[in-house]
Amino acid sequence: MRESTRSKVQTKMDIDIARLKETVIIKNTTMEALAYELGINRSTLYRRLKKGSAGITLRDAVIISHALRLSSQEEQGIFGGRNVTRM
Repeated sequence: MRESTRSKVQTKMDIDIARLKETVIIKNTTMEALAYELGINRSTLYRRLKKGSAGITLRDAVIISHALRLSSQEEQGIFGGRNVTRM
């Protein structure tokens, strides 16, 4: 695999979309604000979420975790039992 190709490969994450949306509400923020943190627009975020694990990368998961200030338990619940900020 060439170096440029290798750097583009990103780990995809399992994600509980319903729990993520619930957490966004509990944390008193919006999906639009979360999309901003990811550097994408809201419609792109929803499109990625619709794809499920095929649409959310490990990088995205880390940004989401930091933006929402998720605890270890919250991370595990949203990201399929993984603590993304501790990987």
